[in-house]
Amino acid sequence: MHDWTRVIAGVFHDVHVGWIHTIRAALNGGILPESYYALAEQVADGPIPDVVALHRNEPEAPPDRPQSRGVAVADRPPRTRHVLRAEEQRYAAKANRIAVYHASGDVVVAYIEIVSPGNKSSKSAVERFLKKMLEAVSRGCHLLVIDPHPPTLRDPRGLHARFWEDLAGENTTPGVTTDFPLSLASYSADLVPTAYFEPIAVGQVLPDMPLFLTPGIYVDVPLEATYQEAWRHVPARWKEVIEAP
Repeated sequence: MHDWTRVIAGVFHDVHVGWIHTIRAALNGGILPESYYALAEQVADGPIPDVVALHRNEPEAPPDRPQSRGVAVADRPPRTRHVLRAEEQRYAAKANRIAVYHASGDVVVAYIEIVSPGNKSSKSAVERFLKKMLEAVSRGCHLLVIDPHPPTLRDPRGLHARFWEDLAGENTTPGVTTDFPLSLASYSADLVPTAYFEPIAVGQVLPDMPLFLTPGIYVDVPLEATYQEAWRHVPARWKEVIEAP
């Protein structure tokens, strides 16, 4: 991960757009199970995410048909530094609804968000972003939030800590630090949500992160490979600025 504070927001926006499409291509290129697919910049009912994973409503598979591609949490739990499960009573007091989708047609099951500088540019911008995350989880949609920007006065321990404290009412939530100021966070929107949180630093190779399709099934999103593909197309003029000593 590079230091994106060295350039203007428009340069990061260019990488942001490229990264969105490389993630979408990777998901559709064999990572997602056959009955799922991903769209970029899909406008959904409520949040407007960067990448949306959708599931086709189809007849249920026969019992002897194996699950393809998706990984069961029970078989291989995601490997992140922090795993947080919302304390049930506190979360129940805060959650006003958990949606179960029964609509005909294709159903949104997960969102991927890449945080932009504008999401942290003001108190109202941070509040809007956190509200968008809360609405998604409340509707039963899983999240993967990639935050490649250091904390601000409005999120001093990072967006994950702000979000999880609001969601679960936990004041001791792990957050970003001086040594690891950036973050990756995946949220499984179960009846009681679970967070998989990984603080990272500039210069670090990005780990794969889980994107949940159901509360018990996820796929690994290859963040480093997709990021490097997006980085490959950054203009040389700005690569020199970002990589300068």
